[in-house]
Amino acid sequence: MSIQLGESDFQILKCFPVMSQLRPHLEQAKFVEQVRYQMKEGYQLAFLEVEEQAVAVAGFRIYTCLSSGKFLYIDDLVVDELKRSHSYGKQLFQWLIEYARNHGCKHLSLDSGVQRFAAHRFYLMQRMSITSHHFGIEL
Repeated sequence: MSIQLGESDFQILKCFPVMSQLRPHLEQAKFVEQVRYQMKEGYQLAFLEVEEQAVAVAGFRIYTCLSSGKFLYIDDLVVDELKRSHSYGKQLFQWLIEYARNHGCKHLSLDSGVQRFAAHRFYLMQRMSITSHHFGIEL
């Protein structure tokens, strides 16, 4: 078992089966291209691998803003639905916390859809707090 950053096209593509469970609108044929585009904007892809298979994936960025200073923002965090309840999500989440600390971040945050009750339980068990409401509008 190891956690690493997806840097090669092969590693990025290895994350697709898990990521598509969270983001079903994604197309495998365009996944590497999309991730590479987002990487130009600071996006990174980390994955936990067991027996050469990605079982948990996180997409994240490091930002600096007036309200929070330097922080790590998790865009995507998902564990393969067939591999849940094996602490893979917890291990990847703890890796993200350490990564943030090692890169001078003082805060870690994410947004989660209001319907994702199991994810909310997980975040609360990881000692996260609900600190704001996120608002959006389609353009």
